[in-house]
Amino acid sequence: MEETTLTCRIAPDVKLGTDVQIYAFVNLYGCEIGNGTKIGTFVEIQKGACIGRNCKVSSHTFICEGVTIEDNVFIGHGVTFINDRYPGAVGPDGSLQTDDDWDCIPTFVERGASIGSRATLLCGITIGENALVGAGSVVTKDVPPNAVVAGNPARVLKTTKNQ
Repeated sequence: MEETTLTCRIAPDVKLGTDVQIYAFVNLYGCEIGNGTKIGTFVEIQKGACIGRNCKVSSHTFICEGVTIEDNVFIGHGVTFINDRYPGAVGPDGSLQTDDDWDCIPTFVERGASIGSRATLLCGITIGENALVGAGSVVTKDVPPNAVVAGNPARVLKTTKNQ
């Protein structure tokens, strides 16, 4: 692992592959990151998230529990993943919620996909192999392999040949 500064928080339970590059102001805990992946500045990757090999996660991105990203995936700047369909801070009695008060809904990003900057991906979806999500898109349902999607909500604009 190459670390450019000591301003990273990498918990001891993080599983890092070889030749992982991590830049300043990164927070990693309970996650797994594959060989050759680059993690940009101001990124948080939570417990249970899994990032494959040779991925690029650009700055200001949030990857939450339940997200699996396969090999060779590009994640643009400021991408946000969501893992709860009905988020809340407190229960009916007004007490703060705990991990037992919600369900983590998984999200999958398949091999070779690219997610444009400032995209938001809701939980329970799959981004297909070699798909492209346009910048600023809000993805609410599965994206087919080799599809190009954009908008709010994201819609298929075209399909590309296998890359």
